[in-house]
Amino acid sequence: MTTSQIILDLPDEASTQQLGEDLALALRQGDVVALHGDLGMGKSTLARALIRAIADDDELEVPSPTFTLVQRYPLRTPVQHFDLYRLSDPEELQELGFVEAVSEGVALVEWPDRAADQLAGAIHVKLSEVGDGRRVEITAPEGALNRIAHTLEVRKFLDRSGYEGARRRFMLGDASIRAYETILARAGERLILMDAPERNNEPVVRDGLPYSRIAKLAQSVTSFVAIANALRDKAFCAPQIFAMDLEAGLLVIEHLGDGTFLLPDGSVSAARYEEAGRLLAAMHVQEWPDTISVSEAVEYVVSSYDRPAFEIECDLLLDWYIPFAHGRSATDAERQEFRQLWEPLITRLLESEQSLVLRDYHSPNLIWREECEGLDRLGVIDVQDAVFGPAAYDVASLAMDARVDVSPEVERAVVEAYCAARGGNFDRAAFEQAYAITAAQRNTKILGIFVRLAKRDGKPGYLKHLPRIQDYLRRALAHPTLSHLRAFYERHGFLDGAAQ
Repeated sequence: MTTSQIILDLPDEASTQQLGEDLALALRQGDVVALHGDLGMGKSTLARALIRAIADDDELEVPSPTFTLVQRYPLRTPVQHFDLYRLSDPEELQELGFVEAVSEGVALVEWPDRAADQLAGAIHVKLSEVGDGRRVEITAPEGALNRIAHTLEVRKFLDRSGYEGARRRFMLGDASIRAYETILARAGERLILMDAPERNNEPVVRDGLPYSRIAKLAQSVTSFVAIANALRDKAFCAPQIFAMDLEAGLLVIEHLGDGTFLLPDGSVSAARYEEAGRLLAAMHVQEWPDTISVSEAVEYVVSSYDRPAFEIECDLLLDWYIPFAHGRSATDAERQEFRQLWEPLITRLLESEQSLVLRDYHSPNLIWREECEGLDRLGVIDVQDAVFGPAAYDVASLAMDARVDVSPEVERAVVEAYCAARGGNFDRAAFEQAYAITAAQRNTKILGIFVRLAKRDGKPGYLKHLPRIQDYLRRALAHPTLSHLRAFYERHGFLDGAAQ
């Protein structure tokens, strides 16, 4: 097992607490942090800051486990804090539930030398006195050390961007390689850190290219900066960029607020969905640039949603959903007929009205800003995968929201609101056809993506959405343009429930 070392000097208690916060963002389920050092070296200060950061609670009571031997914290990532000073036999560590603690979350261990043989693969943090401060030596397996080195690089980015001493809190990780933090600046301002390293080392899947390039997914944060700036230039509410390191994939961006697009109980508001439909109508009458300046030295060219992108997305149904749902691979005959049916449909999409398409325009990526008016009332985030494509695509993404049940009545209300906002010269029939095809294509893709997230990426929570996506797909396939595709899906059981 490869290990290496990071050495830091901490001048005061505040820097020790800051290190605890930074380490909290690097830890993952299964990590063991062994805290070494004499009395008074700051082990408890570091542990307390780390636990409070994971809890997102600066006032959380974090007592020393000296007498209880272990303190348990049922947090976002469960944490168990062990103090082995009074341990009489290393085997007693197992009686304290150490194995379960590691399997469920993170274990912090003070005085780890008393059970050194039980801590293989641990992250070792040694604190010692240097002058008036402390020195920290961190030794860990390569993967864990890389995570720690990265969180420390994020801290350096914040420092050089004018956010010295900013508080960092985990916000979320999404379905991609991106992660987000809430940044609390000294002036009390809340910002968001976007951490999205450039894509690399992805497997080649077709024509010498990885999936992400064929599907025209963002390769770096450059696309987010470009699209967000373009939206803001047209008076749409996208995050302002306050600091960026394009090479490192780090951005400090505006926090658009805490207002969720869904109602507080998680249900759908028809009025809000209609408002989001009208916002799309406003976007689709704009003239959008195909090249956007990101910095003095960098310009971003917006990709087009082309035939290979549509095709490889559709193939996700065959590659992932069918093996999962029906316990078999799609046959060569099925693949050939599937692609023959989609070929003319994709041609119609390419010939339909084109605009800037955000591609994930649905409830998780919309911020409801009750106090604002007009275009500013809806904040738009997660814009980095935008392309030029069928304008109807984002309407289908919204009206058939993959993360929440949208009834047929609300779906039609969204479509009506959008079409009404487009005005009297709008070609409604052409839109309805493109809407049905994009809805079918998107939900075909999502069935495969959600299974891939569950099976390849270890995110089983996405499987609960499959029945909803199947229902949306049935709705889309009801359009006469899709009659042959519907018959094919029904004949091969592509819309049947998953066997699992």
